[in-house]
Amino acid sequence: LIFSEKTKKAFDVAAEKQELRDRYGRNTFGQSCLLARRLVEHGVRLVTVNMFDTVFSEVTWDCHADGGSLAVNLDDYRDTLCPMFDVAYTALLSDLKERGMLDTTLVLAMGEFGRTPQLNSRGGRDHWPGVWSVLFAGAGVRGGQVVGSSDRLGAEPRDRPTDPAQVAATVFGGLGLDLGARLPGPENRPMPLTEAEPVSELFR
Repeated sequence: LIFSEKTKKAFDVAAEKQELRDRYGRNTFGQSCLLARRLVEHGVRLVTVNMFDTVFSEVTWDCHADGGSLAVNLDDYRDTLCPMFDVAYTALLSDLKERGMLDTTLVLAMGEFGRTPQLNSRGGRDHWPGVWSVLFAGAGVRGGQVVGSSDRLGAEPRDRPTDPAQVAATVFGGLGLDLGARLPGPENRPMPLTEAEPVSELFR
């Protein structure tokens, strides 16, 4: 990758006030969210922040409680993971808003699947593709609403299920892309950018 001098300055998180760095959380995820704001502020159009480099032998969302390299349990969610996420995510949204950037920045928080609605025999939760949550903010998203719901166990969608293709279409729309656009495909056959509809309720 080749960065301009302007973009290189964005990586200097130490230039921020100590109070703001504390506000994001003095951990890798919190400081990465602060770096994301700096990158956007310096003209970077797309930024991805991962909470962790690996799920093994660390406290992460992969809480199988297996007693080995995936030993995380539900208590770790309560004591470490959820507070870490809440602090950094809310700091990012507030910081973007205070700088007048939230209306033009789409912030998406998600994983690739949910966790089982029941604990396993070890006190952990395993992979569960049936239900998980995605958070949208900024770029015209109307906050304070929930689109869709699960059954009472969080095991299956109850109403208004949303699939990954719709999430992608929503992101494309939030970025201002033409959802009817077609891209070059194999054998010179154009392919649609998306064949799904965005989650329009987010912007009403």
